[in-house]
Amino acid sequence: MEPQQLLIRAPVTRSAWIAGMLAAIALAACSEHPWNSPYPAQQADQNILYSSFSERPKHLDPAQSYSSNEVVFTGQIYEPPLQYHFLKRPYQLEPLTAARLPAPYYLDQAGRRLAADSPAADIAFSVYDIEIKPGIRYQPHAAFARNAQGRYLYHELSGADLDRINTLADFAETGSRELVAADYVYQIKRLAHPRLHSPIFGLMSEYIDGLQEYAETLEQADRQQQSRQAQQLFLDLRDYPLSGVQVLDRYRYRVKIRGKYPQFLYWLAMPFFAPLPWEAERFYSQPGMSERNITLDWYPVGTGPYMLTVNNPNRQMIMQRNPNFHGERYPREGEAGDREAGLLADAGRPLPLIDTVIYSLEKENIPTWNKFLQGYYDASGVSSDSFDQAIQIGSGGDISLTPELREKGIQLNTAVATSISYMGFNMLDPVVGGDSERARLLRQAIAIAMDYEELISIFANGRGIPAQGPLAPGIFGYREGQAGINPYVYNWSGRGPQRKPVEEARRLLAKAGYPDGRDVETGKPLALYFDTTGGGPDDAARLNWIRKQFAKLDIQLQIRNTDYNRFQDKMLKGTAQIFQWGWNADYPDPENFLFLLYGNNGKVEHNGENAANYRNAEFDRLFERMKNMENGPERQQVIDRMVEILRHDAPWVFGFHPKQFVLYHDWYHNAKTNLMANNGLKYRRIDPQLREQKRQAWNQPVVWPLGVLGLLLVLAMLPAVIAYRRHENQRVQAVQS
Repeated sequence: MEPQQLLIRAPVTRSAWIAGMLAAIALAACSEHPWNSPYPAQQADQNILYSSFSERPKHLDPAQSYSSNEVVFTGQIYEPPLQYHFLKRPYQLEPLTAARLPAPYYLDQAGRRLAADSPAADIAFSVYDIEIKPGIRYQPHAAFARNAQGRYLYHELSGADLDRINTLADFAETGSRELVAADYVYQIKRLAHPRLHSPIFGLMSEYIDGLQEYAETLEQADRQQQSRQAQQLFLDLRDYPLSGVQVLDRYRYRVKIRGKYPQFLYWLAMPFFAPLPWEAERFYSQPGMSERNITLDWYPVGTGPYMLTVNNPNRQMIMQRNPNFHGERYPREGEAGDREAGLLADAGRPLPLIDTVIYSLEKENIPTWNKFLQGYYDASGVSSDSFDQAIQIGSGGDISLTPELREKGIQLNTAVATSISYMGFNMLDPVVGGDSERARLLRQAIAIAMDYEELISIFANGRGIPAQGPLAPGIFGYREGQAGINPYVYNWSGRGPQRKPVEEARRLLAKAGYPDGRDVETGKPLALYFDTTGGGPDDAARLNWIRKQFAKLDIQLQIRNTDYNRFQDKMLKGTAQIFQWGWNADYPDPENFLFLLYGNNGKVEHNGENAANYRNAEFDRLFERMKNMENGPERQQVIDRMVEILRHDAPWVFGFHPKQFVLYHDWYHNAKTNLMANNGLKYRRIDPQLREQKRQAWNQPVVWPLGVLGLLLVLAMLPAVIAYRRHENQRVQAVQS
């Protein structure tokens, strides 16, 4: 009997394997967690918001960060003294860490106090005394960790100490302390730090009393320190007083501004003016830290509702609720219609309303869109690839969601952004730059040839308004209709602005000395260089389109593609020739757009936001006058002249103002668009139970093909098994006989 048992074991095992496979399929089909979920099953019902990012932010240091992909993080982590009310429109400033909105008082040149209604010409200084609320504490961080004797644990690390350190999380101990006024003063001083190159230093040195001289003091001190201690990288700004910024007491500090500059209050709502504790700079400045990417650019330190706990640029960036957050509450009032829209359902609740935010790396639009439709991202923009799947436009131009998305409960928010996407010329470049008539005509010809109406139609699905100047709609100074067109690029007709024909551009090009795209001096074809970022399919199509626009003028355009960080470096050094860039308004005032072309804010010379490095003496004089004026007819007249100068000189091809389309699922609440605020994440709310229900419904696995396949395998093997068993039974019978 023993040989018989051995002989029939193989077919029994094969049958058992098939049965086991079918049972596993059945069990998996009954699992509650979707098979295609990119997240662990234990996260299913947790209070987590899921989003994505396409490229790691270069700067998370509040003195340096000024890009839209960076403020996604810095806006939630750092807390300046002021913020914008989440719900009220027009946009209103309100206290954040400040006890109240600061009201400036004015001084004349001799230091005598002036009346509040004094003429701007009489005001030598505006003084802001800012009081912060007591009891606010920083997030837990290794920079604050101390031993029982009060000595900082990690401020004097040796190379051996760092051998076992790879990320900030590897430090075993953390600490915290109260926010004080001196932390705000320390951060303002950092704007002048010789090693940081803050992008707003050029502008702020025009306003903050003594900041320019302070930068010179710090530069000299830094050189001396480097010569004495090559390994000591920490320049303690507490040792160097700044005349225009002073600590008054534990919770009050003073900022002294030259002249009258009412827009300074807006700056007090930006991360540039958030607090930075000296302990953090001391901690991060130690030798060996930057080599491990343990820097302020990777791990911010703030008092805000969230803290960045994971910074893995190849996979995920994770923000978690700050356990030391000071207990801000959801607003109790908004504007008309907010209550009916459910935007006050959370009135009075402690913030933030979400525990964790997980950003996953997504380099392509299509997988991001598919994951949104599957419920794995809570909100989404609308790319060109997915526009027709998401949006339908009626015969009257009205915009709505497609039935498929409405059936899923997806909702849509739209708004014309207070921003501009433009093509800039490096005015330091010998070919396209400068104030010569030849270069000016060349720029004007390119401005006509760049058919932004076509670009908006092809690449933005009509989601944009061609720009006639640097100011966005909704900003004081922006003009509608015929009064607002750019006459160097457009003609006015009964249908509105009409782009000048390309023949006019070719005429200007010939007048500039480039007939048919050839330099009359050398006879060579005109070749220009366009610096850009990105490399996906969408980018390739757009770059080909841009190349065709230049080809209309027989100009050979060469594309120089690079990543965003490298692109920023090229802009800082002035090695780009033509570039594409954009600007999102920091605050609702024309100064925030016009300062992008102010000479003293040049990128190369001053590390400012004037990326074109444009300088015009009359424009600069008018800017300095306009920035201090109250909104009214006189200010409008000055702005009109400034815009005319820019249209004539053409340092930019003005491009377009985009329309924002944001989709969100019905489990994502408090989604009101706020174009000014950077810290809106704390107001959002997620219903994770509803999300999980819909994920399961939308991601049911289709298992019947596997069952059919298994059955076919069984049927296919059954004759062989029967024949095998018959053959073996015959052998057994023969042996027994």
